[in-house]
Amino acid sequence: MSMFAKYKKPGAAPVGAGKPALAPAARGTTTTAVAPEVERKSLMRAMPAKPAEPSAADKERKRKERLGEIKLELHKALLDNLNLAALEKASEQELRQEINAISGETLELMGVVLNREERQTLTQDLYDEVTGLGPLETLLKDDSVNDILVNGPRQIFVERAGKLQLTDVTFKDERHLLRIIDKIVSAVGRRVDESNPYVDARLADGSRFNAMVPPVAVDGSLVSIRKFKKDKLAIEDLVRFGAFTEEMAAYLQAAVATRLNVIVSGGTGSGKTTTLNALSSFIDNSERILTIEDTAELQLQQTHVGRMESRPANVEGRGAVTQRDCLRNALRMRPDRIIVGETRGEEVIDMLQAMNTGHDGSMTTIHANSARDGVSRLENMVAMAGIEMPIKAVRSQIASAVNLIVQASRLQDGSRRMTSITEITGMEGDVISMQEVFRYQRVGLSPDNKIIGHFTATGVRSHFSERFRLWGYDLPPAIFEPYNGN
Repeated sequence: MSMFAKYKKPGAAPVGAGKPALAPAARGTTTTAVAPEVERKSLMRAMPAKPAEPSAADKERKRKERLGEIKLELHKALLDNLNLAALEKASEQELRQEINAISGETLELMGVVLNREERQTLTQDLYDEVTGLGPLETLLKDDSVNDILVNGPRQIFVERAGKLQLTDVTFKDERHLLRIIDKIVSAVGRRVDESNPYVDARLADGSRFNAMVPPVAVDGSLVSIRKFKKDKLAIEDLVRFGAFTEEMAAYLQAAVATRLNVIVSGGTGSGKTTTLNALSSFIDNSERILTIEDTAELQLQQTHVGRMESRPANVEGRGAVTQRDCLRNALRMRPDRIIVGETRGEEVIDMLQAMNTGHDGSMTTIHANSARDGVSRLENMVAMAGIEMPIKAVRSQIASAVNLIVQASRLQDGSRRMTSITEITGMEGDVISMQEVFRYQRVGLSPDNKIIGHFTATGVRSHFSERFRLWGYDLPPAIFEPYNGN
C-alpha cells in the first residue's frame, strides 16, 4: 500500500480494488485429437505466408497507444485515491513519491510490467495531469516553442523559429482536452461550455490562452497558446537577429525619446508586441506610463508603470470592462504616455484624442499589411465606433495624432523583419500625406528557401529632423542615404 497515507482520500478503497487483474498470457492451446491420416494431409498443405514484420513506426505507435491506455487507468486510480485538498500543501518530492507508490501498486494489480524509461515517462505524465496541463505541459516547458496550436485532441502543432510543426503529442480524447481547457479557465474565474463556447485567458506564467469548444469548433476543441517570453528582447537583440539595422534603431530611439506618437502595424504573429516592447525601452525612466491591454503581455522595465487589463462580462452578461473604459479612466490618472497593447475597436477615438491632447509619445499596435492600410484601418475603426464625422475630419484627426507607423512583417521563410518605417507629414487636400524613410528590400530566394534582401533608407530626410535636433538627437545625414551594396 501507499507510504503516504495522509494523502489518501478518507475511506478510499485499496488501489485497484474491484478491478480484475489481467489474465496471464496463455501458455498453449487445447486441441482435439486428430486422426494420423488427417494430420499427415494437414502437414502436406502449403504453409501460409509468414506475416510481414511490423515497421518501427508501427511498433512505436502501438507502444504509445499501450502506454496511453495504461496512463488512463493510472490516472483514474490517482483520482480515486489522492486527497487533492491535502496535496495542495504537499511538496513536489512528496507528490512524486505518492504518484510513484500508487502507480506501482496499480501496475502490479494490472499485471503490467514496464521498463525504467516507461515508468519515468508515465510518472512525469501523471504528475503533469495532476498539477499541470497534461500533454501541453512538456510543450510549455520547451523554450524553443513560441506558439502551441491544438486542432482537436489528436493534432497539436507548435511554432518554432517562425515555422509550424506537427508534434507527436496528443490527448486521449475530446473529454480529456475539455478537462484541461476547463482546468485553465476555471483557475482565472472564467467558464467555457456550449452556451459560452469561446474564452480568452492568461496562464499562470503570463502566456496568452484562447479556446473555442464544440459546437462552434466542428472537429474538436481549438486551442491557441501564445507563450510568454520571460526574457524580453532588447533593441540590440533585434538588431543582432536581423529584424532591423543599427541606423533604423538610432532613428527609432530619437523618435521615441522626442515623444512622437508611434503605431506598430502588422499581421498576426509578425512581432508587433515584441517590437512595441523594444521601442518602450527608449522611454525615459522618469516618465509615468500606463498600459492597457486585453491580455497583459507588455514587459516594460521603467520604474513608473501602471498596468491595466480589460475584463469580459460574467455569466449574467454584466461586469465587462472594455479597453475604452480603461483608456478613459487612464486619462484621469496623469499619464505621461499611454500604451495600448492593441487597438481594434471603438477605443481608437479615445486613443487619437489622447495623442492630440498632451499625451505625446503614446504607442499602440494595429492589424494591417502596410502603413497606408494602417491609416485606412484607423478610419474604419472610427466609423465602427459610431462617431459621425466627415471623412476629411477623421483623416485630419489621424494626421494630427499619429507621427510614425512602423510596419512589422513575418516573411514566408518564418523570419520577422521591420519592413517599413513611414512618417505621416500632414494633409494634402483630403489625403493624408506620408513618406517612407526606411524599408526592407527583397532581392530573391536562396536554394534553401530563405529570403534574400537588405534594409535601405529611401534617401528622404526625416520630416522630424529639426525636432530631433532641438531635443538633442542630431542624426547624421548618412543614415538617410540609400543602400549602395557595401
